[in-house]
Amino acid sequence: MVKQERAVRTRNAAVRAAASEFYRAGYGGTSLKAISQVAGVSMGAVTFHFDSKAELAEAVAEEGCSAVRSALEDAAARRGGGKALDDLGSLLLELARLLRDDVTVRASAHLGRELPDVEDWTTLWHPAVAGLAQEAHDRGELHAPADPAGVTALVAHLLWGAEATLRGAYPDGQGAALDQLEAIWLLVLDGIGPG
Repeated sequence: MVKQERAVRTRNAAVRAAASEFYRAGYGGTSLKAISQVAGVSMGAVTFHFDSKAELAEAVAEEGCSAVRSALEDAAARRGGGKALDDLGSLLLELARLLRDDVTVRASAHLGRELPDVEDWTTLWHPAVAGLAQEAHDRGELHAPADPAGVTALVAHLLWGAEATLRGAYPDGQGAALDQLEAIWLLVLDGIGPG
């Protein structure tokens, strides 16, 4: 039992270290040696759990995407019949929080752009965003020129911008970046809401 627990801890440490390194240096700039050093485990321990760097990247993307799926399920469960635009804003901020707080989500987003065979987190949240934008349109919550496709694109750009902002050295800290995103969403609502 102790060996199994140690094996799980080692595997988790390798996944977390790989996520950190893939996010920091990209897939091409990351080596298994760097991952083992960051994880604080031997190279043999890493390769015992993962046959290759590609397999480790898949594990990181899988863990990050699993966190996104959980957030989407939680958001769907919280829906109570209120405004779809409010739910859309809440989802936007929750996804940005995931980017800020979970290195596997950040790495998954990065790896999805870098490796064509790795699941891209965008494919997970985009349908939910599009559905909420369509619902807002159908319920008359959008200002006349705003359409579901445009609102979906806007939210996607805000998320990609949040990712870029969180990646950089935000002068007031990453928490301030999320505060800024929330303020931007409130400005957006003035423009796309029914007025």
